[in-house]
Amino acid sequence: MSTEENTTHFGYEQVAASEKAGRVRGVFDSVASNYDLMNDLMSVGMHRLWKRFTLSRTGLRPGDEALDVAGGTADLTAGMSRQVGNTGSVCLTDINASMLDQGRRRLINDGIVGNVRLAQANAECLPFADNVFHCVTIGFGLRNVTDKQTALDSMYRVIKPGGRLLVLEFSKPALEFIEPLYDFHLFKVLPLLGRYVAKDEASYQYLAESIRMHPDQETLLGMLTKSGFEDSHYHNLTGGVVALHVGYKY
Repeated sequence: MSTEENTTHFGYEQVAASEKAGRVRGVFDSVASNYDLMNDLMSVGMHRLWKRFTLSRTGLRPGDEALDVAGGTADLTAGMSRQVGNTGSVCLTDINASMLDQGRRRLINDGIVGNVRLAQANAECLPFADNVFHCVTIGFGLRNVTDKQTALDSMYRVIKPGGRLLVLEFSKPALEFIEPLYDFHLFKVLPLLGRYVAKDEASYQYLAESIRMHPDQETLLGMLTKSGFEDSHYHNLTGGVVALHVGYKY
């Protein structure tokens, strides 16, 4: 096996593939307690609109089963819980125990407990049977996965025929004039917010770099197709700063 096959990127740094999950876990252990506040500051509140748009594309109905992968503080989980109602269920997963704890607190505070279960799980090897869920979401989590294609394969496996995958993630701005402003925000503003608000500049430097290293819209579209998804397409949000990819399993 070549050296390249044994390494991956952690932001701009090349690391052993076996080390990435642990290093990502360290980042999110550090940022978990400030994650929601930092999301609001980083996106000027726009992340709420991006997630609302994602929820409008789930196709979920009362009684359905949904899965939120790398769901962190449970924004999408909470929305899908309301969509599937008391007769349905949503499973919130995250590889990071600290983030999962934040999600649990958020759900309890919102009074959402009856139809949600939690599981600490790696997106690359989801611990569920085949063909279980009507909808699987992953919001701002795919870029932190070590092997993204394997994770997409895993998500495809657990979706019911007729179900869908929604991938919400930072992407490549579609308008040229946005890109320098976006880079300034990522590499100047974001680390400063990390330093003064979260008291952790290094973790937010990594998050900025991870956004830049994530596949662009067309590349990710091809990855969905490779995993078996059909009729895949994407919606550029805020000029392509974020994209929602949708793929169906038939």
